[in-house]
Amino acid sequence: MRLHRLDITAFGPFGGAQKVDFDELSAAGLFLLHGPTGAGKTSVLDAVCYALYGAVPGARQSGQGLGLRSDHAAPATRTEIRLELTVAGRRLEITRQPPWERLKKRGVGTTTEKAQSWLREFDATAGSWKDLSRSHQEIGEEVTQLLGMSREQFCQVVLLPQGDFARFLRADAEARGKLLGRLFDTHRFAEVEKRLAERRRAAEAEVRAGDAALLADAHRMQQEAGNTVEISLPDLAPGDPGLAGAVLAWAAVARSTARERLTIAHWARMAAESAQAAADRVLDDVREVARLQHRFAQARERAASLEERADAHREAQARMERARKAETVAPALDLREAAEAEHRHAAAEEAQTRAALPGTFADAGAPGLAAAARKAAEELGGLESARRAERKVAELVEERAHLDRQERADEDALQEAESWLATWEATRAGIEARIESAQEAATLAEQLAVQREPALKRLNAARQRDQFAQDTDAAAARTLASRERATEARAHWLDLKEQRLNGIAAELAAQLVDGEPCAVCGATEHPAPARRIAGHVDREAEERALAAYQRADEEAAEDERRLGVVREALAAASAEAGDAPLAQLASQSEELERQYAEARAAASGLHAAREARERAEAEHERRLSAQQAAARRVASRASLRDALDRERAGLEGELAQARGAAGSVSVRAAQLERQVALLTEAADAVRGAENTAQRLKEADARLADAAFRARFDTPQAAADALLDDAAHRELQRRLDAWQSEESAVRAVLAEADTAAAAQQPLADLRAAEQAAETAARRLRDAASAQDAAARRCAELDGLSARAARGVRRLAPLREEYDRVARLAGLAAGTSADNERKMRLESYVLAARLEQVAAAATARLQRMSSGRYTLVHSDDRAGRGRSGLGLHVVDAWTGRERDTATLSGGETFFASLALALGLADVVTDEAGGVRLDTLFIDEGFGSLDDQTLDEVLDVLDSLRERDRSVGIVSHVADLRRRIHAQLEVVKGRTGSVVRQRGVQD
Repeated sequence: MRLHRLDITAFGPFGGAQKVDFDELSAAGLFLLHGPTGAGKTSVLDAVCYALYGAVPGARQSGQGLGLRSDHAAPATRTEIRLELTVAGRRLEITRQPPWERLKKRGVGTTTEKAQSWLREFDATAGSWKDLSRSHQEIGEEVTQLLGMSREQFCQVVLLPQGDFARFLRADAEARGKLLGRLFDTHRFAEVEKRLAERRRAAEAEVRAGDAALLADAHRMQQEAGNTVEISLPDLAPGDPGLAGAVLAWAAVARSTARERLTIAHWARMAAESAQAAADRVLDDVREVARLQHRFAQARERAASLEERADAHREAQARMERARKAETVAPALDLREAAEAEHRHAAAEEAQTRAALPGTFADAGAPGLAAAARKAAEELGGLESARRAERKVAELVEERAHLDRQERADEDALQEAESWLATWEATRAGIEARIESAQEAATLAEQLAVQREPALKRLNAARQRDQFAQDTDAAAARTLASRERATEARAHWLDLKEQRLNGIAAELAAQLVDGEPCAVCGATEHPAPARRIAGHVDREAEERALAAYQRADEEAAEDERRLGVVREALAAASAEAGDAPLAQLASQSEELERQYAEARAAASGLHAAREARERAEAEHERRLSAQQAAARRVASRASLRDALDRERAGLEGELAQARGAAGSVSVRAAQLERQVALLTEAADAVRGAENTAQRLKEADARLADAAFRARFDTPQAAADALLDDAAHRELQRRLDAWQSEESAVRAVLAEADTAAAAQQPLADLRAAEQAAETAARRLRDAASAQDAAARRCAELDGLSARAARGVRRLAPLREEYDRVARLAGLAAGTSADNERKMRLESYVLAARLEQVAAAATARLQRMSSGRYTLVHSDDRAGRGRSGLGLHVVDAWTGRERDTATLSGGETFFASLALALGLADVVTDEAGGVRLDTLFIDEGFGSLDDQTLDEVLDVLDSLRERDRSVGIVSHVADLRRRIHAQLEVVKGRTGSVVRQRGVQD
């Protein structure tokens, strides 16, 4: 990566437009960026970082880009950064404009413009620039892919911050791990550790779940077996070595006992079935005798009842005979009743129609009424022409009224349209104001939406930071307590070891045998062997103390690891959240959400306002059209009104004669129509009454003749003897029931078996039923016992088979758990096989640190005149884990010492060498991307003249790799040594840059 040109406008301390030509500065290979404190030297580097990644280095970020704008810039000048560079053989131009607040074009106040970005590439063939993208995300991904580094790596490798590496030299292994982890992205190795730990927990859970399921099956078998098994189930727990064998052995005993109980229950059931069959046969015989005796007694009772009701039966038979004779008279009775009803109806209709006629027709017969009806109909026919004329006049009157209504409606429409059109301009102005306000709110909502997610992330990070701070304190307390316990356990072990060594003679003497040589002196005689004293410590006590110490030491190491994890999380959360209090961030986030909600609410009316404008414009056009149409209709309506009036006057003269005394021709026609209808109806009613009277006389004669032939004294006597259908069916049913009952009683009394049973003693049915119930209950108990035994056998067989399958399934799971547990312990550094307690991620970082130390030593030896060499150390720090130690070897003394013992100047060039070495390693790690431009920020003031010359020689040697190095410093001596310079001059109106090349 080589920088060519940087343009800065209204950024940081630069109020106007500034230009930096890196091609001219890089011609000498080494250039100086200097200026007074606060002038803006670091802001030049911030501008480079912002152009590439859209953000400035970590601690200087604020306000989503709003804080990047210069306070010295003119209100109308927009902040802009443009960087031209070559990377991976491609010449690119990146332009960034952060968000900024400008004055509103209409009204008062300010509005926030969104951030914008452009990416262009120079096409050498065409000799011009071509646009690639205007998306922030696409440009960021393209730059990250080309450079092969994230923003944090770029700031650490290209903008070499010496203060950070001085702290790196003095830091402990945990702090070094954090920095190296960010630069080399070893998160995937930590994920491997985490994945192995998760697999170990999952495998352990599966094994314990399998043991628990096996125990559950064993307990279910114990419940099924009940107290039938004399041997009790052993008291076992998940994880016990002999769990599977004990469960399977006990299950075999339980199955054998259950089968024996099933055989006994089977024979008991067979005996109970035989006893029940005998009892059922006795019960059936007793029930049959009892049934026949009861049947005979019921038949005797029914015969006595029939005898008591014999008179009523004979009376019912006589009543049925008279009803059969009356049925021959029934047709004549029905005919006479129908004729009488028809005559009453006709007479009532005649009286009703005569009452509606005038008095002149009261005594007229049917022919006279018919003649009067024909005369009125002839007069009605002569009024048809007059009726048509009258209808025409009514239509003319209605049409004239309709014209009057239309005229009034048009006048109202004209007045309404004129009133509405008078307010049109004010209405349109109000709608336009609503649209403009909603558009401004929508713009503000978009700007606030960009700010919401970073603010929320920072708030969440602050919550995590505060929580991790509490967790760190708790973890530190636990670590201190566990370390104290480990120290106490170690002291206890050493005390016991010392006591055992003091009494080792007694322990050896206990093993002496007369005649056998002593293991110490070889003598076969043992005249005075040592004796154990009270409180003697043997080998087992010492080993228990040692094991307790080792467990305490492992617990302390685990607590230290957890403390390191919590501290890493706290550092990450603090880096993202900053130092702002949680309440302040929450308040800022809530305020941002409130402003966003208000802007969204105000912007939501934009669509409605635009629709209102469209509706208002359409209504304006409609009102104009309606006004013009109403005016045309008013002008054309006068001639039509005069023609209607003339036609109506002509028809009124013709109607005066036809109307007569009636109010209108229609009224007269209605009178005649009613008269014709009444006369016709009355004539028909008179003829009908005469005909029904004749039919009634004929029906009376037929009824008298039928009653005489059926031997009834009068027609009324025949009518009284008739039965309706319901009474006839009821009487017939009673007669049939009597006959059936009598036949059934005679049949029962004639049965031989029933008569013979009646002669026997009364059957004792209750005793037989009780005996049968007792036998059935015994059979049920025996069947239940057999079923329970069979079910117990089936359940025990099934559970035993499932337990056996579970044992076979658990075998490979236990093997997998042992293998995964060993791998997880080795990767986490907790395994005894991992002698240095080094985690997998720490192992990878240690290899990277070794590469960095080797690359840094090549430059450190030149800067220190061959005195110092950086070496990596993987020794354990105390009882902690190892892997990230960094020492310096002093050639003058030949001894290795900690980097924290270096002086200020030595620390500077050591950290500079480390930074350059780290840049080389990270560059190779990133895929070999060339870094042709580097910046070194401050620290040169702590060097003497000789050391400064050596450091500058090393930096100048970087040109061998075609690099240019920019030194950021305000040391005056460097201005004489380095000719290519970029000076930043500050003033009341903002800072400016002055550039001087080698030729100057």
